[in-house]
Amino acid sequence: MAPVSDGTADRSGGQVSRRAEYAEATRQAIVDASRRLFAERGFFATKVDDIARAARVAPATVYAVAGGKQGLLRTLMDAWTTAPVVAATLERIERLDDPVAILRTVATVTREMRQEFGDIMRVMIATAPHDQAVAESLKTATARYRAGNAFAGRRLAELGALRPGLDAKGADDILWFYFGYSGLFTLVEDNGWTYSQAEEWLVEAAGRALF
Repeated sequence: MAPVSDGTADRSGGQVSRRAEYAEATRQAIVDASRRLFAERGFFATKVDDIARAARVAPATVYAVAGGKQGLLRTLMDAWTTAPVVAATLERIERLDDPVAILRTVATVTREMRQEFGDIMRVMIATAPHDQAVAESLKTATARYRAGNAFAGRRLAELGALRPGLDAKGADDILWFYFGYSGLFTLVEDNGWTYSQAEEWLVEAAGRALF
């Protein structure tokens, strides 16, 4: 008599078992709930019990599946800093020979990332001064973030596009000044500009500083 299937395919079939699908759905529900609550209430005001309730799981499951609040914030940081668009952007910049096109690529992707992941950035920046583990996560995130800017700066230097006296390191610093955390937050959230207005202004201002 053949065994009764629980919907699990053998490994050669390449399918995911129902148990694995449920586990991933549970994990994602926890991550999504934590992201929403962190953005709404802040990291410290959000309790594990709140996340569990929103995700419809037991508090113990939040610890077991996601490592509690610290683990969840690291997961959100990874989702932001290792998003597929990051690698795709680096490949695009490497192929481009037009300095202005490179700068516009940096600006566009920065704006897109800020629109998609700005809530995570805000939570980490607000929390890091008061929590060592979050500070370390933000340090990792910033290093990854700056690595993309540094790549663009090196590419501009390779093309001989930088103004006299400016090297790749200087270009990296300028790109971080305009396209790091503060630029879009200030222009959009503090000044009330649209993302399109802010992106265009940053391209023009950074271009004057670089070329």
